[in-house]
Amino acid sequence: MAQGSAAPPEDPAATSRGISRRAQSSIYRAGISGTRPRVPVDAAALEAAARKALSAEAFAYLAGGAGAERTVAANRAAFGRWQVWPRPLRDVSSRDLSIEFLGVRRPTPLLLAPLGVMELAHADADLAVARAAASHGIPYTLSNQASFSMEEIRDAAPTAPRLFQLYWSASDDLNASLLRRAEASGCEAIVVTLDTHLLGWRTRDLDLAYLPFTRAMGIAQYTSDPVFQQLVRERSRASAAGTSTGSATGMREPDAAADAAPPVRLTPKAVAAGVRIARKGAALTGSTSMRENLRSPLPRAAVETFLDVFSTPALTWDDLAKARQWTSLPIILKGIVHPDDAIRALDAGMEGIWISNHGGRQIDQSVPTLEVLPTIAERVAGRVPIVFDSGVRQGSDVFIALALGATAVALGRPYAYGLGIAGEAGVAEVVRNVLAELDITLGLAGFTSIADVDRQALREV
Repeated sequence: MAQGSAAPPEDPAATSRGISRRAQSSIYRAGISGTRPRVPVDAAALEAAARKALSAEAFAYLAGGAGAERTVAANRAAFGRWQVWPRPLRDVSSRDLSIEFLGVRRPTPLLLAPLGVMELAHADADLAVARAAASHGIPYTLSNQASFSMEEIRDAAPTAPRLFQLYWSASDDLNASLLRRAEASGCEAIVVTLDTHLLGWRTRDLDLAYLPFTRAMGIAQYTSDPVFQQLVRERSRASAAGTSTGSATGMREPDAAADAAPPVRLTPKAVAAGVRIARKGAALTGSTSMRENLRSPLPRAAVETFLDVFSTPALTWDDLAKARQWTSLPIILKGIVHPDDAIRALDAGMEGIWISNHGGRQIDQSVPTLEVLPTIAERVAGRVPIVFDSGVRQGSDVFIALALGATAVALGRPYAYGLGIAGEAGVAEVVRNVLAELDITLGLAGFTSIADVDRQALREV
């Protein structure tokens, strides 16, 4: 069957009957002329199509989890322990998906979670995701590991709602600079990710010996930052002088294991990586000449600086007070899975809690997020919004999470798959499909508003 974007005949009733009717009408009417959706609607088929569309390294990085990936499986299995309890014979002809979040009325309860290195999926990466999110009025959480700077992403979708995710680095000057830029570029809140102070044991990536950051991918927020640029220059000068970089940059010293790593052998893949690093180094060298960038020590120094400065295992609750000095934006803590930590976040004056186990990418056999959502929601008792992620694949998942106490639900891997298959249009279709199924689930469960959905809408298995 043909693929494409031919405009289907209009359905006058669709506009007034919600996004589910609009989506179904668009798909079925286009089907008359043989046009199918750009991306599979079924969640499993979507992932399978992404596997075919992407390189082995790209798919492993986007789809993989920690260890034996038992947490990834447990996140999904947790949804199977709840059933939506339909209540017919209620007037659900008009349905309202809107929620209140961070003081703003949003058209839907959906957010896009921060996903790094989207250039693995598509060359337009975060720019495409931002435009797709804007088309649905959905807040996009910009990743600290984006492939484009936050300013470029803003310019791609200037009126779209945005949040910025911070990976707390080993340089406080860099952290402060990133938050100042996020505020200046129009982000509405800061999402501090807490669960990556050590990189997870990601078996798929290890088997392929592939980490995109070593190829200068996913570090655009850093190379566009003036503080990071200064750290790179200091490192390069210190290296040229044969001295340590630790005292010059304020970063930790490279560990002994890193020093003992074997030298990179000159192979076609190594050459390709070197060319990519040089190309990505233009923000540091100020030159568009590949020859100059290949000769400059700065692009390689940027990768080495990033690997040293990224994240810190020394982060504690006391450090969070610094963020208050760096920004006036609301702060949401992402990576909360224990009820006691949720209460501590409230005590620390945080404006939001994001329940997440990083989609199962950090700890194998970790606590599934949906299992702890009801307890955390009960303890928080509506004092701050709760964002939920990990294991969300479709609209009925969103409904279940909302019924168990989430204020908003963040979508992750599915939109990355859509990006890999069909770029911006693929992301937009994935989001549309999730919202359409949510709308249908809301109505068939007997509800007309997200605000009315609670645990009474579910039956525990």
